[in-house]
Amino acid sequence: MKKEQRIKKNREFSAVFKKGSSMANRQFVLYVLPKEGQDRLRLGLSVSKRVGNAVCRNRIKRLVRAAFHELEGQLRPDCDYVVIARNPARDLSFKEVRSSLEHVMKKAKVLAPLYGNRKKDS
Repeated sequence: MKKEQRIKKNREFSAVFKKGSSMANRQFVLYVLPKEGQDRLRLGLSVSKRVGNAVCRNRIKRLVRAAFHELEGQLRPDCDYVVIARNPARDLSFKEVRSSLEHVMKKAKVLAPLYGNRKKDS
């Protein structure tokens, strides 16, 4: 995932939190904010110090970025996504992280099968 696809500024995070919708499971909270005219999705990550030390937090962020990279083709490109990792995420493998993110994305209706069906109906 390229740097221009990341959400870094506090005001950008705040906008997604205030105006976006959220969906959660035990491991992650996903905020989604549709943005008209945006051709590439953007991702912001938040992992609290309560989750673990810096090594643990960075590992979680790497795994989430890798999972988003794999799922990028199935996601709505006109959205900003913010993922907040919860404490149980620290012990997950990559496969479990991806599965958990897929689950929360399906709940939020941003994955291709659900997104595609919803798009056709409109």
